[in-house]
Amino acid sequence: MSGLGFGAVLLVVLLIVNIWLNPVRFAPRALGTLFGLAAPLTAAALASTPAILGGRGGIDISVGPVMGFVNAILVTVLIGQFDLASPWIVIPAAVVIGATIGAINGGLATFVRIQPIVATLGTYLVLTGLTLTLVPAPTGTIPDWLRLFSQTLSIVPLAGIALVWGLLRLTPYHGLLMATGSDDRAAYTAGVNVVLVRWLAYVLTGAFAGIASLSLTALIGSADPSIGPTYTLLAISAVALGGVSLAGGRGGLINAAIGAADIFLLQTAITYFNASTFVLEIIYGAVLVLAVAVMAIQEQWLQRGRTP
Repeated sequence: MSGLGFGAVLLVVLLIVNIWLNPVRFAPRALGTLFGLAAPLTAAALASTPAILGGRGGIDISVGPVMGFVNAILVTVLIGQFDLASPWIVIPAAVVIGATIGAINGGLATFVRIQPIVATLGTYLVLTGLTLTLVPAPTGTIPDWLRLFSQTLSIVPLAGIALVWGLLRLTPYHGLLMATGSDDRAAYTAGVNVVLVRWLAYVLTGAFAGIASLSLTALIGSADPSIGPTYTLLAISAVALGGVSLAGGRGGLINAAIGAADIFLLQTAITYFNASTFVLEIIYGAVLVLAVAVMAIQEQWLQRGRTP
């Protein structure tokens, strides 16, 4: 939970501003819908976190396309073609597809030793092409139980990710992941299987992206080839804004969730004034640069404090 400072302060400020601008939208009775709107971005940010924590530039830019690809498979194939709409089939399928893609990304980045951003860029392009081939235009419908994930049950996919991460924190793996991200050479010297630890981080990122696709599917109510990739850079921005070190080894899912809330509230406040998308992108970039600068300063202070 280190590095919460800037993101947490910004969250409080943005929440106050949004409640002041639009109290009706933030009334208790509207929170279910509000959480449903924020859930895909929040889940995407949570999904991006494990690979980043593993260090060595582990930025997985395929998270958004994974969400879009799983969305297309679920809606057009499982639900549309085979009429398999049960949550006992759809949810495990989303997790398995995401984890499989994560395993491929992890294999390229750790075993083949391709730079993570290059490896996941390749996956990004392949998945984007496959999704467009499978679903050239928005199509399909979803069952009522899945639609609830954008309303009263919008917290369920996020709670699922949090539960898995919470259980992992009770195992030695979490400590090994943080140690690997902080200093992989020291971890390797201490006997940690650095390659396996990092590979599992990508598998987790893929599995969480599969869960995030459920929130996305619930929100849009169909298969749409163009929406998933839009979450990629926003998710990474949220991770950095929340205080997760992009160098690895510092931060956690709480940081990512706070950063996602910051971006969502920032977007809500700006759209209240009917600002253009270009203005929104400029503000995203400015806030992200500020957040990364604050993180860099904090890390320099920490390093100075450790220096004898």
